[in-house]
Amino acid sequence: MSQQANIDSMTNILGQTFGLYVQTHGYHWNVEGPQFRQFHTLFEEQYQNLWEALDEIAERIRCLGAYAPGTLSELTTLAGDAPARAQSAEAMVDALISAHGALAAKLRDAITTAQEAGDEVSAGVLTDRLEWHEKEIWMMKASRA
Repeated sequence: MSQQANIDSMTNILGQTFGLYVQTHGYHWNVEGPQFRQFHTLFEEQYQNLWEALDEIAERIRCLGAYAPGTLSELTTLAGDAPARAQSAEAMVDALISAHGALAAKLRDAITTAQEAGDEVSAGVLTDRLEWHEKEIWMMKASRA
């Protein structure tokens, strides 16, 4: 696998992370219902982690010698669409479980791409992100039980 494929993969992960950050922050602002405080706090913890991850991923792209997307239009093109309509807290959690799962799948592919390019540092960064997303999925699923 080429270094360019590795950079492209990391850039895609950056965009997907940005999309999830925006979606989660919007849910933090708009969650309602009897579990408001629990989910408001959960979403805040998640979007803060995602915000920090954006910097780490972008800086890794720079370490690889490429420019990270630096405009809103570049990032939103990579991010995809997150629903903006009003939703129940449970629907928000379900949407985030799905979004974290989709990003986890992309992370698995990106880890393989980084390893094939001989970039163990990027593979490590991505593996750490995968671990966090899988834990968040588990915690959100447990909150619905």
